[in-house]
Amino acid sequence: MCYNFHCISSPLIHFALYKSHHSPLSHHNFRSIDQSINQSINQSIDPQFIREQMFKFLKDVVSGSGAGVKDLPYNIGEPHSSAWGSWTHSRGTSKDDGSPVSIFSITGSSANDGHLAAARNGVKRLRTVRHPNILSFLHSTEAEISDGSSTKVVIYIVTEPVMPLAEKIKELGLQGTHRNEYYAWGLYRIAKAVSFLNNDCKLVHGNVCLESVVVTPTLDWKLHAFDALSEFDGNNEVSTGPMLQYEWIIGSQYKPMEMAKSDWATVRKSPPWAIDSWGLGCLIYEIFVGSKLSKTEELRNTASIPKSLLPDYQRLLSSMPSRRLNSSKLAENCEYFQNKLVDTIHFMEILNLKDSVEKDTFFRKLPTLAEQLPREIVLKKLLPLLASALEFGSAAAPALTAFLKMGAWLSPEEFNKKVLPTIVKLFASNDRAIRVGLLQHIDQYGESFSAQVVDEQVYPHVATGFSDTSAFLRELTLKSMLVLAPKLSQRTLSGSLLKYLSKLQVDEEPAIRTNTTILLGNIAGHLNEGTRKRVLINAFTVRALRDTFSSARGAGIMALCATSSYYDAQEVAARILPNLVVLTIDPDSDVRSKAFQAVEQFLQIVKQYHEKTYAVDGTEVTASGNTSLPGNASILGWAMSSLTMKGKPSEQTTQAPPKSASPFVTAVSNASSVGSSVPSTTPIRTVSSGIADQYMDDQPAPASPTSTDGWGELENGINEDQESEKDGWDDMLPLEDEKPSPALANIQAAQKRPVIQAKSQASIPRPKSTSNVGKDGDDDLWGSIAAPPPKVGAKPLNGNSSAAVDNDDPWAAIAAPPPTTRAKPLSAGRGRGSKPTGLKLGAQRINRTSSTQKF
Repeated sequence: MCYNFHCISSPLIHFALYKSHHSPLSHHNFRSIDQSINQSINQSIDPQFIREQMFKFLKDVVSGSGAGVKDLPYNIGEPHSSAWGSWTHSRGTSKDDGSPVSIFSITGSSANDGHLAAARNGVKRLRTVRHPNILSFLHSTEAEISDGSSTKVVIYIVTEPVMPLAEKIKELGLQGTHRNEYYAWGLYRIAKAVSFLNNDCKLVHGNVCLESVVVTPTLDWKLHAFDALSEFDGNNEVSTGPMLQYEWIIGSQYKPMEMAKSDWATVRKSPPWAIDSWGLGCLIYEIFVGSKLSKTEELRNTASIPKSLLPDYQRLLSSMPSRRLNSSKLAENCEYFQNKLVDTIHFMEILNLKDSVEKDTFFRKLPTLAEQLPREIVLKKLLPLLASALEFGSAAAPALTAFLKMGAWLSPEEFNKKVLPTIVKLFASNDRAIRVGLLQHIDQYGESFSAQVVDEQVYPHVATGFSDTSAFLRELTLKSMLVLAPKLSQRTLSGSLLKYLSKLQVDEEPAIRTNTTILLGNIAGHLNEGTRKRVLINAFTVRALRDTFSSARGAGIMALCATSSYYDAQEVAARILPNLVVLTIDPDSDVRSKAFQAVEQFLQIVKQYHEKTYAVDGTEVTASGNTSLPGNASILGWAMSSLTMKGKPSEQTTQAPPKSASPFVTAVSNASSVGSSVPSTTPIRTVSSGIADQYMDDQPAPASPTSTDGWGELENGINEDQESEKDGWDDMLPLEDEKPSPALANIQAAQKRPVIQAKSQASIPRPKSTSNVGKDGDDDLWGSIAAPPPKVGAKPLNGNSSAAVDNDDPWAAIAAPPPTTRAKPLSAGRGRGSKPTGLKLGAQRINRTSSTQKF
């Protein structure tokens, strides 16, 4: 006998479609149904077979089961030492992403086993009841497992990762005040969960005890074990049967008197919370005694119960059900729950309901408060709450201080996992206060960043601070580069960072200009050789050494010393020493002292080059005869903060600040690699004090840089062909081979001649303004060895170009301008004794003439 295809398959297909919407393993069931349909069509099978198949799949739909353990999308791991009732509590992981879970399982001999029926009730209740203090349900399945000749039925429940409360208490090992604070927080959460079931849902848990509580990784207590959970039917006066269908699985020691006597009429007349309030009393006893309750009489032993909790404990265990304390009253009014830990966590959990003043006050106290709370709870509970609040913007900027302080208590691995991801997200915040907080504490976490994270995610957001209108934020951004720059790529360093630093060297704040020079000296080792050749000398000499702020000039000297190993002898002799010698007569004593030290250091480099290249008799010697010099200083200290500059920028003076406000680190440096060419031997001439003041005070501030990185494009490190009149980053030109004036030659000869009779000052010939002077005007015996006259004559120092040099001052003829430059004529009325003009901010540029001479 054959059945019509539609008649047989149609009901089964309906069940299959229902199954596809309600079972997590619907694809397997649909495949089984399809096989059954094909089997029914191809064979003559009694309709009873079809009904059995339909009943089997319907049962699977109702129970929410799957086809077996092999289809469970989780891996079952090691079991915990304890679990509620007949359940086994095991660790587990997801097969998809490896995330941790907990897997509860219970086994029955047959599908009609009473424990399995109660377990199915627990699965249904746990799936439908949702509350922050109730265990979170993820998945469930029921499977048949063959064990030789018999078949067993197993139910699995998959939840968030938790562990038994007794096991976690033993692991934490808290004592004294910390233990009481943690117990108070846990009991508070369980009381809120029980109140939700009794008062809001009108449900009775029936078995609140130590084993029905589990702990999450964030140390939160959660309620589970819903096998006996039932509706409270107190309004049903006609019913005489048990209100709790599965009350027989509850241990007798946890049953209140009316339940132990099966007086269900009294139970129905009692408040909904009567049974579970008794259970809360049992839980309190077990956690403070530290062991499971073995008989009801033990509840009278109150020696271990805290005095502040004892009155409420006794009310929970009242012999009269109607007088038992409601769990909601326990959570709201109990004195034991009023402590720092409970108040702190409760404030964090309702943070969105607080106003800005309350938040600010709370977070300013939190760093100190966190030290007084249990360390384990702070790291596992408060730290994640803070991270979430900062990421979503509900926390104020002061929370960042507490967040970083807590993060410092973590191991490096946990810090990278729990703290760094939040910090990276915060760098994208538009809140200026958050950005300031991140930059102020960057030394606490900056080293933990990977180079890729800094270059791609952190630096693009930090760089916006370089052009911020707040001088304080610009300065913090600048100082943060000391930590971040070593992790930046060469492309970012040369293409982005140096552009910002070039602009900051002409910032209106003197301290920012000074700290920019210091930063360049500290990160020079991370720049490639070509960039160093193009940038360092220009930045330190053209701008820093000519700044009107004395500390900026001092920073330029120190930066040159700290980076001396990057300069060859030719650069030292032609570009560095001429600029340093000028500062030996600087108005500021600290600058002069640093200048003399630097001149000695760089002269030693040139001397070493000479000894290494030429012997006394003109033959070359080996490099083994070099004089060793100290190595580069590791880090230069920051100058004072720009916030300490109370006056306006135009009111700053060139006087050196107190040494305490400018903690420069003494920098010594190593000799650079020796260049291939011989440096010029032209003597370096110093400038009188009056002219030095004029050069430092009377020059206009340089314009904004126009080159790629702000320091100009140089060929082989020196641009000698043309001079930019726009960007203010012109290179220092080498010295010209100028010959001294006739008057200078006469004086030099007179200094070497035996002293017989002093010459009158009136006999010193006057210098001519432009023309070269021959030997015919000098008939002294030493004229033949005197230095040749200069190619370009110096302009007179007074306002009248045709006026003669003062005969009363024999040194006026040799008061030459700085090396490679031509003295700028003074304006009318500005003589040597005139009062200097007011200072101007920014690096001051000295106008120099072009030179075609090359080294």
